[in-house]
Amino acid sequence: MKILLLHGPNLSQLGSRDPEQYGRLTLDELVATATDEAASVDAELEHAAFESEGDLVTRVHAARSDGSEAVIINPGALTHYSYALRDAIDVLDVPCIEVHLSNVHAREDFRRRSVVAAACAGSVAGFGALGYRLAVRAAADLARA
Repeated sequence: MKILLLHGPNLSQLGSRDPEQYGRLTLDELVATATDEAASVDAELEHAAFESEGDLVTRVHAARSDGSEAVIINPGALTHYSYALRDAIDVLDVPCIEVHLSNVHAREDFRRRSVVAAACAGSVAGFGALGYRLAVRAAADLARA
């Protein structure tokens, strides 16, 4: 089984960006955590990160034909305003899980609304790196169902 893990803008700065909100793990360390979890459920994890909305949308579209059986996405700030990303997720034929390190529902007002959530099978937020492990398990379970 192939699970695609995608990251949006500014997540490349994890480890040094506001560690009280996002923790101290770098993006590479977070991806390694998710990769380990994928292996534990007999899945392969592919990862890509994009600073550009258009590039992220293009990659979501490619997931329709690249053998991905599930997608996990942390869209970063695009979560709150990217209807283009929401529409791209909506046309996926595989389950998509939205994941966030911080509890977006307990933060600033503008972060409390996700425009992509309605296109996703579910969302995991506020559990730090554990959230990625939970998202991998959910993606694998949904893809096998």
